[in-house]
Amino acid sequence: MIHSGKKPFTCTECGKCFTWSSDLKRHQIRQSEKKHFICIECNKSFPRSSCLKIHQLTHSGRKSFTCTDCGKSFTQSSYLKIHQLIHNGEKCFICTECGKSFFELVQLTRHQMIHSGKKPFTCTECGKRFTWSSQLKRHQIIHSGNKPFTCTECGRSFTWPSQLKWHQMIHSENKPFTCDECGKNFRWSSQLKMHQITHTGKKPFICTQCNKSFTRSSYLKIHQRFHNGKKPFMCTECNKSFSWSTDLQRHNIIHSGKKPFSCTECGKSFLQRAHLKRHQIIHSGKKPFTCTECNKSFSWSSDLQRHKIIHSRKNPFKCSECNASFTGSSYLKIHQKIHSGKTD
Repeated sequence: MIHSGKKPFTCTECGKCFTWSSDLKRHQIRQSEKKHFICIECNKSFPRSSCLKIHQLTHSGRKSFTCTDCGKSFTQSSYLKIHQLIHNGEKCFICTECGKSFFELVQLTRHQMIHSGKKPFTCTECGKRFTWSSQLKRHQIIHSGNKPFTCTECGRSFTWPSQLKWHQMIHSENKPFTCDECGKNFRWSSQLKMHQITHTGKKPFICTQCNKSFTRSSYLKIHQRFHNGKKPFMCTECNKSFSWSTDLQRHNIIHSGKKPFSCTECGKSFLQRAHLKRHQIIHSGKKPFTCTECNKSFSWSSDLQRHKIIHSRKNPFKCSECNASFTGSSYLKIHQKIHSGKTD
């Protein structure tokens, strides 16, 4: 064991590692000794004066032990040694439950809370429980209603800075993550990972109602709303309900009166980005959708689909008054004016 350099026995109190269990036991006996030496700053007690002196450095603010690799300083040499494990790649604190290893004891202790199943931190507002206090503090911001992080581009506010950074990627148009299969670019690595599933052909998430399968669990959850009819997202202005939060967000723009998406060519504004992109095709002059029957080209696929009805000789739009049928809904509307008496 000496030559291997391994120290598998770790003190749970201070994180010190030992080659043999007997050394660890002796160390733990010393740790359990009566603590006669008390810090006048915080009343913490120690078994030896040397331990007290080391501790008092934390109150002095002095950090005499500096890492030669990165320049970070520490109050104790033991802290420096633990830190240096990061640079040499050693992770000597190992979880006995799952085998995951960590650089520091505090990291291991924090991790072990997951296996214990304990959630000692409870929100007084809604009763939700958390494993760590930091999670609770982060959660409590939701109840405060504060959204201090505001986007300078569109004015949208967020509860956490991470949400703002995520949102700002939309305005940057930067898509650094590229799919090796098809070359499609994504703003976030998580989007790329989800996209890559489409190339595998796997659809592991199956609806128990109709057996339709999906590449993502989120798609399955959204689909299931068709079966249960749930519309959990309600507009506070008009009480209209929606199946998806994105639909509610798009709807809310109507009440705001804002049209945040403007065309750089003609200045025309739109409620939705999709509407702007559709409009911009006009300026590009592109007509990528071509009819296989007559080679006529169209800017949008919907126009091509309407055009194809002509070749199919089908008249799907029928008048309820006289059973006359038409290829397009616009033609039906013109015809219906005859029955209503409106001719202009």
